[in-house]
Amino acid sequence: MSRSANGTKCSIFFLQLVLLACKCLGMPPAPPVTCKSGNSSCTVRSAYDPWPDRIPCNASAAFFPTSEDEIIRAVAYGGRNKLKMKVVTGFSHTIPKLVCPGSGDGTGIIISTRDYNKEIVVNRDEMTVTADSGVGLRELIEAAAASGFALAAAPYWEGLSLGGLLSTGSHGSSFWGRGGALHEYVVSVRLVVPASQRQGYARIVTLREGDPDLNAAKVSLGVLGVISKVTVRVEGQFKRNVTNVVKEDDDLEEEIMDFAGAHEFGDLTWYPYQRRVVYKMDDRASVAAEGNGVNDFIGFRSTSILVSAALRSTEKMLEKTKNSAGKCKEAKLILDSKLALANGLKNNDFIFTKYPVVGFQDKMQTSGSCYKSSSADLVNACPWDPRFRGLFFYETTAIFSLSKIKPFISDVKKLRDMDPESLCGIELYNGFLMRFIRGSTAYLGQPEDSVVIDFNYFRADSASNPRLNEDIWEEIEQIAFFKHGARPHWAKNRRIAFTGAAAKYPNIPKFLRVMKKYDPDGLFSSDWSDEILRGMKKVEKEEGCALEGLCICEEDRHCAPNQGYLCRPGKVYSDARVCRFHGDNFPSL
Repeated sequence: MSRSANGTKCSIFFLQLVLLACKCLGMPPAPPVTCKSGNSSCTVRSAYDPWPDRIPCNASAAFFPTSEDEIIRAVAYGGRNKLKMKVVTGFSHTIPKLVCPGSGDGTGIIISTRDYNKEIVVNRDEMTVTADSGVGLRELIEAAAASGFALAAAPYWEGLSLGGLLSTGSHGSSFWGRGGALHEYVVSVRLVVPASQRQGYARIVTLREGDPDLNAAKVSLGVLGVISKVTVRVEGQFKRNVTNVVKEDDDLEEEIMDFAGAHEFGDLTWYPYQRRVVYKMDDRASVAAEGNGVNDFIGFRSTSILVSAALRSTEKMLEKTKNSAGKCKEAKLILDSKLALANGLKNNDFIFTKYPVVGFQDKMQTSGSCYKSSSADLVNACPWDPRFRGLFFYETTAIFSLSKIKPFISDVKKLRDMDPESLCGIELYNGFLMRFIRGSTAYLGQPEDSVVIDFNYFRADSASNPRLNEDIWEEIEQIAFFKHGARPHWAKNRRIAFTGAAAKYPNIPKFLRVMKKYDPDGLFSSDWSDEILRGMKKVEKEEGCALEGLCICEEDRHCAPNQGYLCRPGKVYSDARVCRFHGDNFPSL
C-alpha cells in the first residue's frame, strides 16, 4: 500500500476512535419544516436530506397544533378547501417521501405534531399508557418507568414520536410474546379524519381492541388522518441482561433461527468480509439482578462536526480512488474498536467494564443521545446531520419470510467469495443487522414471523455519481426483494424496493377499504403512498436513474457509461440488472 493509503488508514481510524470514545451532548437536529413567511410557503425535509428523488417537498402552509381542538381545525381547513394534507412529526426520520402532501408541488398543507406532545397518562389499574401522538419515544418510556412500568417493545432509535413510529411499523427485535413491535401492544387509537360539511369538515374516530379498523390504524402510513391519542399496554418494570459474543460465520444460516428462539431480545450483526458475526445475547432479568447498565449505541451519539465531515471526506476519497482494500482495513479496525467498547453498552453512565451488562428496560431498550441536544453546543451533532456535510448514506431494510433467510445468506456468501473486498462498504457502518419480528394483526404489519435485515451504505453527493462496488449492492438489493421476495420496511429503502410491495402485503385490500371509509376523498394520500399501496407506477427511465435506485437498469445509459459503469447481469442472480464498472482491474463477465 502506498504512503498516502497508509496515511488515509491512520487518519480515518484516529477519527473513528474520537467518535467512539466521545460522550458529547451536541446541537439538536434542524426542524423538518421551514417556512418563508410565517407558516406559509413551507418546505418539508427528511432528517437525512435529501429525499430519494432529490426533489424538494413544498406545501402552501404548515399548522403546529398544541391540542386536539387545533388538530380538528387544521383538518377542517384542509377538508373545506379540498387540500392534500400530511402529518409530519418533530423528527422526520423516514427515508421515503411519506410525509409529502400530494405531489409536493406547494398546494397541500402540513400538520406538524411537533408541539402536540404534552399529555402522558399512566393507568396503573389497567396497565396502560395514553399519550399525545407527538410525544417522543424517550419521554413515553421515562413516564412509564416513573410509575414502575416498562414498554415491552420499542425501536432501537428513540428519535421518533409515538404517532410516527406506529405509522411506519417501527420495531425492535423479538419472537417472544407479542413480538418486538410497539404496534402489537396498542389498545386504542384516536384519529382526526376528514368529514362532511354538516360535520364541520373534521371528526374524531376512536378505535379500540375488537374493532377490525384498529388493524388499519396500528400501522397506517399516515393516510387515514391525524393520529391524536394512542393507548398502549405496559408491564411491570424489569431488567435486561446483555452479552455480545463474536463467532465465525460458517454456520450462520443454521444457527440464526435457533438463536432467535433462545433470546427474548436478541439480534445479530454479520460482517461478511471479516467472516464474523456478533451475537447479542439479550434476555430479560429480574429487577433484583445486580447492575445499572445503559445502552448508548455508538452510532446514535453526538459527534464532533469536524470529525463527521472528515470521515465523510475520507470515505469519498476511498470511493473516488476505488480503494476497496482501504475500506476493508478500516472496517476491521472499526469493528475491533466497537467490540472493545461493547458498541455503546455501559455498566454505568460512563464506561463499559465487563459483560454481562445488566440494566433496567428503560435504559437498555433504545438509544439516541444525539437528538437530545442543546442548541448552545455548536461543535457536536448527529453524525448524519445534513447541515454539516457528515455521513450521507442509504439504508436498505428487507423483511424475509423465515424460509427465505437461509438462501439469502447463502447468496450473499457466494458474492462475497467471488470478490470479498467488494462487501467492505457496509462494514464501515453496521454490517448486516438481523432482527426478528412476529407476524402481525395490523393490515400493513408483517403477515408472518420474519427476519429483518438492515444495512447502510455510501450515498454520493450527486445523483449522477456511481459508488464503489455499485453492482454488488444493487445485486444484493435485487436478490433480497425479487429473488427471495423480501418485503420493504415502510420508512426506509430506495424506490425499487417498493416494486411489487402491494402484492407482498396480503391485507392491503382491507387497508384500502378502511382508508376509503375514513378519508373518501384521499386528502391524506399522496403520490408516494398511492404508488406504494396501489403498485409502483412504471417510471420513464432516464439517464442515470439506476444509480440511486429510482429504476433498475435496462440500458447502459441508465447507469453512468461516461464513467465506465454499464448495465450488466448479476453475478449470482442472473435476472438482476446492475451497474458494473468496466476498467483495467474490473473485466466484464
